[in-house]
Amino acid sequence: MSLSRRHVLGLLAGSVTLVAGVRPIGAAPSRIGTLIAAADVLPMLAQRIAFISHALLGTPYRGFTLIGGPDQPEQFVTRDDCFDCVTFCETVLAAAMARTPDGYEAALRTMRYRGGRIDWRERNHYFSEWSENNIANRLVRPVFLPGSVQTDKPLGWMPELGERRMTLSAVPRGSLLAHRDRLRTGDIIGFLSERPKLDFFHTGFVVVGGDGGLWLRHASKSRRRVLDEPLARFINVTGVRAVTLLRAEEGRAEEMVA
Repeated sequence: MSLSRRHVLGLLAGSVTLVAGVRPIGAAPSRIGTLIAAADVLPMLAQRIAFISHALLGTPYRGFTLIGGPDQPEQFVTRDDCFDCVTFCETVLAAAMARTPDGYEAALRTMRYRGGRIDWRERNHYFSEWSENNIANRLVRPVFLPGSVQTDKPLGWMPELGERRMTLSAVPRGSLLAHRDRLRTGDIIGFLSERPKLDFFHTGFVVVGGDGGLWLRHASKSRRRVLDEPLARFINVTGVRAVTLLRAEEGRAEEMVA
């Protein structure tokens, strides 16, 4: 379900002015906290995803915001002043699932780290691992379309993690565009990479327009901000051959943050 700009602005009108910034561990960023409170009146998870992601349009893109490494202690980072494609998706999803700032942090830790353990080696460095772990957590479920195929690929983009494998269901681009009526606003879409040892090159949210048109809402590295652009155009420009689709699980979200 999509929300109109008037609806979004109306919900924000009675809330605190949004101020971007970085907050220490133990407190949700002020802008995210404000959005959680404003979105609380929306009963459906997909509505809250649409509202929160829309409110973050225009936020600058920035890569490598997480802190930690093989020889550096991992820190749990929460930011609302900039995003890369994955931190945008997990920030929006965690905020949409949460009904309190504490719930937001719990959701974000669970999404970002295997078992919720804040450790560099437990972080979901590959989006395929993010998908697999959060399907196992029952936070999201795969969306299958006609023509979906199983994809299997060795991964080694990060030598420090050793060799790994990706095994996920993939939807060919033709099937995706032919079955657009099965997509929902808030679906997470991952774009498979053709590069050796790399699973995905990008991710974002599907937005279904009022006329049924499909949009990609994402933190764009090339455009340097969070924005909406026609999904078909993005697919054509980047030469995407297949995608994976995930849909947030409403019941599990409520259970986790209760």
